[in-house]
Amino acid sequence: MNAAPPRVLTVAGSDSGGGAGIQADLKSMLANGVHGMSVLTAITAQNSLGVQGAWELPEEQVVAQFRSVVDDIGVDAVKTGMLASASMVRLVAGLLRTLPDGVPVVVDPVSVSKHGDALLAEDAMVAVREEIVPLATVLTPNLTELGPVAGVELRSVEDRELAAKVLLDAGATWVLVKGGHDTGPLAVDVLHGDGVRLEFSAPRADNRHTHGTGCSLASAIASYLARGYDVPAAVGAAKDYVSGAVAAGFALGGGIGPVDHAWKFRNRSAE
Repeated sequence: MNAAPPRVLTVAGSDSGGGAGIQADLKSMLANGVHGMSVLTAITAQNSLGVQGAWELPEEQVVAQFRSVVDDIGVDAVKTGMLASASMVRLVAGLLRTLPDGVPVVVDPVSVSKHGDALLAEDAMVAVREEIVPLATVLTPNLTELGPVAGVELRSVEDRELAAKVLLDAGATWVLVKGGHDTGPLAVDVLHGDGVRLEFSAPRADNRHTHGTGCSLASAIASYLARGYDVPAAVGAAKDYVSGAVAAGFALGGGIGPVDHAWKFRNRSAE
């Protein structure tokens, strides 16, 4: 009998276009050597042009999905994504508190889509800060999400450092501030935690097809944590993976295409 790979659960929304959300999470997990499982919190009608509709699932359905997976299969790491409302944030936080001790949780505080469509109610960000941040092994805000989730207005690079400290003080073990929305030739992500500040950089790809970047990065980090990497090593490996996926992103539909989750395998098949 073959041994099962590490098990990673994503708690997030569905992207019908397949570029982000649950679909991107599962692709990223497969590409990084783990068995992906899912709890859907919402369903979206979404394509390369934007989000045409979003519907939150009933709380009892979310609870049932979570318990079905965790109580039977078990988990080695969890990743959270789209939690559209304050009530859903509180529900998921309660579920995460029932996890066995030592299961790492990677939190992607998704608030808007790549196209600028809101995926989180305004009052829900406070709930994220109060309920979810204290449970995060790694919190992965981009520069759009960092200020709101920390409750800090970002006017300078120094404010980013302050916001990261606020989130660490709020209970996150590590905070990865993603620099994809920044400018310059390098995409620089900064990891804060455990008394250290580490930078992970990669050349900025000349490619606008970046749908699903944040979901894929957080899922890759969770995958490497499930495989036994420590947090800095998991972030480094995930950064390398996502940088390759962004560079290989492709046009799909009439708008912003997805990153290529299978870029490593396509490269091997072309050799």
